[in-house]
Amino acid sequence: MVKDQDLLSIQEARDGIAAASIAQKKYASFTQEQVDRIIEAIAHDAYQQAENLAILAVSETKMGIIEHKKMKNELASQGVYESIRQEKTVGIIQEDRMTKQVEIAYPFGVIAAVTPVTNPTATAIFKTLIALKAQNAIVFSPHPTAVNCTIEALKICQQAASRAGAPDGLIQWITHPTLISTEELMRHRDVQLVLATGGAGLVKAAYSSGKPAYGVGPGNVPVYIDRTANVKEATKRIIDSKSFDNSTICATEQAIVAHQEVKAQVMEALADNGAILLSGQDKEKLAKVISPVARTLNSQIVGKPATVIAKMANIDVPPHTRVLVAEEHEIGKEFPFSMEKLSPILGLYTANSQEEAVKICRQLLDVGGRGHSLAIHAQDEHFVKAFAAQMPVSRILVNTLASIGAAGGTTSLTPSFTLGCGAYGGNITSDNISARHLLNKKRVAYGIKELTIPQPQQPQNLLATSIQANEGALIDMATIEKIIEQVLTKLRN
Repeated sequence: MVKDQDLLSIQEARDGIAAASIAQKKYASFTQEQVDRIIEAIAHDAYQQAENLAILAVSETKMGIIEHKKMKNELASQGVYESIRQEKTVGIIQEDRMTKQVEIAYPFGVIAAVTPVTNPTATAIFKTLIALKAQNAIVFSPHPTAVNCTIEALKICQQAASRAGAPDGLIQWITHPTLISTEELMRHRDVQLVLATGGAGLVKAAYSSGKPAYGVGPGNVPVYIDRTANVKEATKRIIDSKSFDNSTICATEQAIVAHQEVKAQVMEALADNGAILLSGQDKEKLAKVISPVARTLNSQIVGKPATVIAKMANIDVPPHTRVLVAEEHEIGKEFPFSMEKLSPILGLYTANSQEEAVKICRQLLDVGGRGHSLAIHAQDEHFVKAFAAQMPVSRILVNTLASIGAAGGTTSLTPSFTLGCGAYGGNITSDNISARHLLNKKRVAYGIKELTIPQPQQPQNLLATSIQANEGALIDMATIEKIIEQVLTKLRN
């Protein structure tokens, strides 16, 4: 049965690509106005269904919080739409009369998209919007444990697009995704680009597909509370962010690094905001639940509430507990509190100086998350810039919730659910992926400079010069020989 399921899934991927390819060729002739009408319709309908999709996602995946997933869906629909609404993506998108250069957009074609279990509906809406904005078709391989809610989100997008005049077949998906069918989707000859969001293995497969690919690495986000920070505000933001959707956003804080001058205030503020500090045997029990197998995250805790995780570890905590915290001194994959935990669990480190804070944050990023994001709470702008310059990340979130801020919810960053990690993380871009990453540009460049090209001598002139030079060499040699002969004759006499 497994092999039969794989074959069915592979055929489904091929059929979806074929239909998407036909639709995209039609869609490529649409005007900017037609494209924008379709994008607006999708964003509107997805926004209206944000809560229903959130309920479906939590029900199916058993991860996250309905109210928070609703906010994600709203950001993925209306937030993303507002960020791309004014962008030109069809035909001439820019013309510079001074430099006499014209840019003309053209799409990649068919995009293969993979969605994660942590943000299934939001990612599906987001990728559909940015792909269609750039005149591409898109074929999805949903996460196997989030198939139903992902497909429901895609149906909403598909129906809205159709009513707005989109060609049939522009949005496709695999209803029975398997690893083999996902690989087939990414490697298929008629797929021109891969847009992958998921675990490290998936991203590696995307980059190995032989196609241009946008894949994003994992996050292991440190958050530094400086001695200049407003500690109460900083701690509240961190706990709000860490508990948001039970920490299923990859940009969520994973470990607090507190300056020793404000550590006591931090500890007090953590308790005030529903965080419970664990130590001794409770800390050891939680560590075993985080990572029952050394250096590996327990998938059963991902997206679960703090109280549920505490119960799994046989730890008694108050019912209002939002986040579990444990003080740590060691850093490495063998130390669970320094890993990316994708759950409302935080490690807590103490830095005796700003210089030590830099060192600790860099070490945490080396465990996993290089290139992704980092948060800092401080009032000293000069230090913030100096600190940021030393961090091997693509986003530094200042005095805000890292989880929502990195995705563009509380910052001016481009709203996105695919966050590039740049060279630090082995990605092609450090940007928040958007529609502009899913189109190509032709550049029409007029001549603006006149150059005088030196003309070489004619071949006949070069030949004559060569003959004259050779004749001169022969005459000189004959004269020399005659003189030598005369000298030798006199010597003999």
